[in-house]
Amino acid sequence: MKDKELKLLQSLSEAYGPSGFEDEVLDVIEMHRGEMSFERDVLKNGYLNRAKSEDRGGIMLDAHSDEVGFIVRYIEDNGMIAFLPLGGWIASDLPSQLVMVRGKDGYHKGLINSKPIHFVDPKDLERPLDIENLRIDLGVSSKEEVLALGIRAGSPVVPYSEFSYRERDGVLMGKAFDNRMGCTAVVSVLQKLRELGMSKGVIGAIASQEEVGGRGAVVTSRIVKPRLALVFEGAPADDSFLPAHMQQCRLGGGPMIRHFDGSYIANELLIQIAEQVADEEGIPVQFAVRKGSGTNAGKIHTQHKGIPCLVLSVPCRYIHSHHQYAVLSDLKHTIDLAVAIVLRLQRDSILSEFETLEFSD
Repeated sequence: MKDKELKLLQSLSEAYGPSGFEDEVLDVIEMHRGEMSFERDVLKNGYLNRAKSEDRGGIMLDAHSDEVGFIVRYIEDNGMIAFLPLGGWIASDLPSQLVMVRGKDGYHKGLINSKPIHFVDPKDLERPLDIENLRIDLGVSSKEEVLALGIRAGSPVVPYSEFSYRERDGVLMGKAFDNRMGCTAVVSVLQKLRELGMSKGVIGAIASQEEVGGRGAVVTSRIVKPRLALVFEGAPADDSFLPAHMQQCRLGGGPMIRHFDGSYIANELLIQIAEQVADEEGIPVQFAVRKGSGTNAGKIHTQHKGIPCLVLSVPCRYIHSHHQYAVLSDLKHTIDLAVAIVLRLQRDSILSEFETLEFSD
């Protein structure tokens, strides 16, 4: 596997980093940062290519490092582990799935329990499944065996999934594409801009805890104080369940540019620039209007005195589950589009269009 972006994505996808426990993801990014500076803050946000002397005026490249996971709530006498979700899950997706539970010496494989059909009361099938009633089974029989592994209330839990790449059509499978796709894009865009000598004033912000309310992005945007932000995401593809006329995020269709969601309305000028650049560069794009959900843009655009955002997303099927599909060409097109947009903003002095008004006291 020689492809640089593919290798980085695999390393990030295989890293364990649920909300609040993103250290392993930041370690991977630090290993792949090349000559770029890298800093962390106490909320486990990461910053790439940030010059301490720079104040407001640059471009922030945002992606969140956390993945949906779980946290141990308590351990029953028989060794079964009760847990709560970190981020959004559908309960019916969870029974019989494998997870990794962190102990004192690393992660231990467990299985989310499922009652065998032989013991299922037909009435049980009519009741909605509740995550709080599920348990993680480590294959032990006592609470003491679990405690001996260093697993306690508060221990993080992540989905278990193996990364794979199908070379004949570029199809990827793995976990945490939401949002290790975005993290891969941030690192790759910065590296390409450095090669072109155009990375000054462009800062990568790897935000923590997006899946539990976009908490990290509030801090990164206040520290970086950008003039505008490009927000990278692994977005839920809709081509596996919607009719063609309703699809706005298809695998292989190129990056999805978001006009609207439950947390944000896009900046019209940035949308126009993205569309023009994509047309000139021959990069396929998709446009989406989502009635719900949200991204870090929802938090970033209301910080400081207002930060215009453009959301660029890699289509991913089945996000917020154990296994996801994506296509490598969509990731590469997202990276290429972002590089071209940044160059357009810099070379045509378009950044001046986003000057913040200064009000007198």
